[in-house]
Amino acid sequence: MESFKIISLTHKSAPLELIGKLHLDEVHQAASLDAIKQKMALKELLFLSTCNRVELVVNTSAETNREFLSELLLSVNPKLSASELDSLLDKLNIHQGEHAMRHLFNVSASLDSLVVGEREIITQVRKAYEFCNSLGITGDTIRLAVKHTIETAKKVYTETNIAKNPVSIVSLAYRQLRNLGIKNNARIVFVGAGETNANMAKYLKKHEYANFTVFNRTLANAQKLAKELNGKAFELSAIADFKEGFDVLITCTASQEPVITEAIYTSLLHNSTSKKVVIDLALPADVDAAILSKYDLAYIDIESLKKQAVENLLKREGEIDACKAIINAKVEEFKQLFQERRIELAFGEIPKQIKSIKETAINEVFAKDLNQLDSESKEVLEKVLSYMEKKYNALTIKTAKKVFLEENP
Repeated sequence: MESFKIISLTHKSAPLELIGKLHLDEVHQAASLDAIKQKMALKELLFLSTCNRVELVVNTSAETNREFLSELLLSVNPKLSASELDSLLDKLNIHQGEHAMRHLFNVSASLDSLVVGEREIITQVRKAYEFCNSLGITGDTIRLAVKHTIETAKKVYTETNIAKNPVSIVSLAYRQLRNLGIKNNARIVFVGAGETNANMAKYLKKHEYANFTVFNRTLANAQKLAKELNGKAFELSAIADFKEGFDVLITCTASQEPVITEAIYTSLLHNSTSKKVVIDLALPADVDAAILSKYDLAYIDIESLKKQAVENLLKREGEIDACKAIINAKVEEFKQLFQERRIELAFGEIPKQIKSIKETAINEVFAKDLNQLDSESKEVLEKVLSYMEKKYNALTIKTAKKVFLEENP
């Protein structure tokens, strides 16, 4: 189990801007993760990236020293400067074996989230696994770990009140927006039509906001969100030509570079001098930092939501111990499961060898004797041998597991 490791960078150890240096959208993941796995000689790899963390779940016997980590980080982002690389290396957390499983359980149960109790993380873990599995870069260890992780998170959410009256990054952002006194006739522009913006749209629609425009790289996705909002849809490339103005700009894309440049923002203003609201929930940020100092606006980003997240945590502190008790029990359960699975894999070749021995006995060693039997006798003998083969294989694995459990109570 010591080969199971997690290289983690989260909001607890690093500023979000630095975490964004390791963010990869699915396009870049598809293009680079298999090459990273091969280059680093990893047996398995799972890449998880959310708005406040990047987790690299790996199966490797390599020592995760500074040299290994440097090469890994540069494989994820070759554009890292020397100072950025040093900062990342200083802020990484390395989890191994049992501690790695506990960390993964804590993550999926939202105990390690910026907003404790938010359920989105369990979906993000599952989707990250499904995507990496589709790339062929995961294996049996990560499969077992993720399966048990999702089971653990569901048990935590079901048997505790950690997710009672659920709060999310989106809901915190919406609260800040409402606190600014934005009226229902405000002109709202969405940039990006993914899950985060779709969730924000639901809040706005529910509270009777009605003037929406959606920009997205893929027009079909923009049209889908716009239809739900009874708004207008455009390709992202058309944003610089948009002259209808806005009061609230909500952006969340997977772009590696700022989508809202100073030139685009100036164009969107269309000579308006009124104070605007900008909600940027992307990682890395979609809004060019130069805009924040040059223009009069209320800027809401993930970093600014941390204070509210702390208040949310205080309300849920009483449930933390109950969650940890479940997680501790599930870690012990997984340790046994993992060892049993190792035994199954180790003995995986035995059934093939038994089958080969049986076929050699029938077709070579006792071929002449068997040819003297009538067809009914041959059929009975084949059934007997197949029965013994099946029982022997099951008994072998059962005995091995029993010995292990007696030696590791």
